[in-house]
Amino acid sequence: MANNLQYVFVNMTKNGRTIREKLLALVRAPDYRPRDRDEIARALGLQGRDRVEVRKTLHELEHAGEIVRIRKNRYVLPSEADLVTGKLSIHQAGYGFLVPEKAGEPDIFIAAENTGTAMNGDRVVARISRDVPPRRAKVRAGQAAQHRSEGRVIRILERARDTIVGTLQQSRNFYYVVPDDPRLVHDVYVQVPPRAKLPKTPTRDDKVVVRLEAWESRHVNPEGEIIEVLGAATAPGIDMLSIIRKYDLPTAFPKSVLDEANRIPQSAEQKLIQGREDLRDQFIVTIDPDDARDFDDAINVEKIDNTGGWRLGVHIADVSAYVTPESALDREARRRGNSVYLPDRVIPMLPERLSNGVCSLNPDVDRLTHSVLIEFDKNGRAKKAGFARSVIRSAKRLTYKEAYAILQAKRNGELSRRLHTAWELASLLRRKRFEQGSLDLDFPEVKVHVDADGKPTRLERVENDQSHQLIEEFMLAANEAVARELRHRSIATIYRVHEDPDPEKLGEYREFILSFGYKVGDLSHRKEVQRFLASISGKPEEQALKIGLLKSLKRARYAAQPLGHYGLAKANYLHFTSPIRRYADLVVHRTLAEHNLLRRSKIDIGQIESLADHISDTERNAAEAEIESVRLKKLQFFEQQLKERDPQVFRAAIMDVRNYGLVVELPDALVTGVVHVSTLSDDFYRFDAAQRRLLGRRTNRRFSVGDEIRVFVARVDTFKRQIDFAIADQGAKKRPRQR
Repeated sequence: MANNLQYVFVNMTKNGRTIREKLLALVRAPDYRPRDRDEIARALGLQGRDRVEVRKTLHELEHAGEIVRIRKNRYVLPSEADLVTGKLSIHQAGYGFLVPEKAGEPDIFIAAENTGTAMNGDRVVARISRDVPPRRAKVRAGQAAQHRSEGRVIRILERARDTIVGTLQQSRNFYYVVPDDPRLVHDVYVQVPPRAKLPKTPTRDDKVVVRLEAWESRHVNPEGEIIEVLGAATAPGIDMLSIIRKYDLPTAFPKSVLDEANRIPQSAEQKLIQGREDLRDQFIVTIDPDDARDFDDAINVEKIDNTGGWRLGVHIADVSAYVTPESALDREARRRGNSVYLPDRVIPMLPERLSNGVCSLNPDVDRLTHSVLIEFDKNGRAKKAGFARSVIRSAKRLTYKEAYAILQAKRNGELSRRLHTAWELASLLRRKRFEQGSLDLDFPEVKVHVDADGKPTRLERVENDQSHQLIEEFMLAANEAVARELRHRSIATIYRVHEDPDPEKLGEYREFILSFGYKVGDLSHRKEVQRFLASISGKPEEQALKIGLLKSLKRARYAAQPLGHYGLAKANYLHFTSPIRRYADLVVHRTLAEHNLLRRSKIDIGQIESLADHISDTERNAAEAEIESVRLKKLQFFEQQLKERDPQVFRAAIMDVRNYGLVVELPDALVTGVVHVSTLSDDFYRFDAAQRRLLGRRTNRRFSVGDEIRVFVARVDTFKRQIDFAIADQGAKKRPRQR
């Protein structure tokens, strides 16, 4: 057997196959038996220096999850040994789920005792437990109970992070750090270093950054070394600085990047304007949030009198005119991948001199743009599209609130007339988009306003009103037009994709819907998903059910192939409209402007795939940091309510009823909490599981799903990210003031 294999692979060497290709062919052979590295080298007929290459290749393939190492250091394909490679997601209760890297494979449940020393986000290898029946467990909020295969982590391929952020504590004999992330369930033992190692010796209750040491056994706590002292946990700004360190977000630009940015003029030079399409005489406006400082998109819409159609212009800041490939600015923007928006600051992808300066489409100044010009007929069908590097002069900077006020009033003046014309087109495009299968997955947003010290002062719910929808539809139209054009030209670029959902996960989500008492059909049919979303519009449980749907769908990402966008029901889609804050858009601008750029830059499809994966990762990291920062500020806002002598009262909707109390959501703050049954002091309440309600024995008062109540804050646990509320109308001695 070995001799035959050796003969085969020696001949493959003569045909020029790489050791990687030969090794994979060997382990994939039907008659392959598990071998260690020396046996594999002999089977391949390799000697001397080639054996070193075999060891290196085995290590690379194992790290990539294409092969796995079993007992006695022998290598096999993962499927041959019931092994799965993937990313571990751990719940703060200790258990976790392995999300396989191989597309289409279901998640694997990992019990707390089977996670080993793996932490949240680690790439691991797990063995499926065939002797354990699939457990039926409620896996995540917003998902139905379901049968899951169970596994055990046997190897950690890659740590998600080598540092953690937490609060320093001290017992009688040692120091330890309590991680900020509740999913890291073990405290980390540390040696408090002498002052010489750090600018400041850490003390109890300081926020610190710890570099983790190798952790071999779950039976002992991990250990680490304090490498940075952030400051007292309660000091202003330390909460956001902790999040910045936790997600490894950059806080400053390298000197070479700033020097390069400072050499760029603050106005559009005539030499750069030459050869561009001059649109400075057109009435072009920007519409952005109140506190926006960089404006990277502008629009104008004209009615075509003789046809009844419209001519749409979408003008996007031409960042590529200033950020050239492989420059210091480009390398730093690529590394960051995107801007990050925290409640008290923005961590930009580009230095302020560009993002708020020469690239920002400020009114009454010349700016370089990349324009998409689309003509629509009277039915909203795109008849033709043109693309041009252009120069514009924005006539007006509008906020969303100003634009909405104009759209709500009668037409009065040129600006009002043009905005109303724009809304005629946008509303038509929006209606057609949903007719063609697009899903309404928009969520209201709550903006946290903070003072100079980072203290939250108020929560503002931002609605997706007509002004937001107008800009959204035009950006979608431009993104789709560019994607269609680049695909037609067969030009390699980065697409925004949202692949079709797994039917099994949609089936699990259907069970979750039924538990709310809704009737729903086969969700693998898009029309049924749309019908269901329409049926829950405006209902108290709308937010929870939409979140559940999102968790059942695949995550949108960047890819080198146009795989389509399920949520938007578009075959061709990419990101083009925000190059100031997204690197993907900058790449698309370059590919649209210069047909042969990729060939001249010697970037192959493999490099594009690698770049797409990288910016998908940076986007996910930024999103998690943004979500956590907003959640933390909300918790701080409600924590302040506990200190108020006259706390506010908030309207709340009952999302669920359990034997321990009411799960409620505050629609004006978009936070969820619990009203514990023990706080319902006006009566003794009995839990009716069949009707999902609490029923007062004496008063016959009922609390059911969908009821609206008024509550005030009773308790806040910032570590567990939990809020408890109490009902405001139970005859309290001092009635809280109305909000």
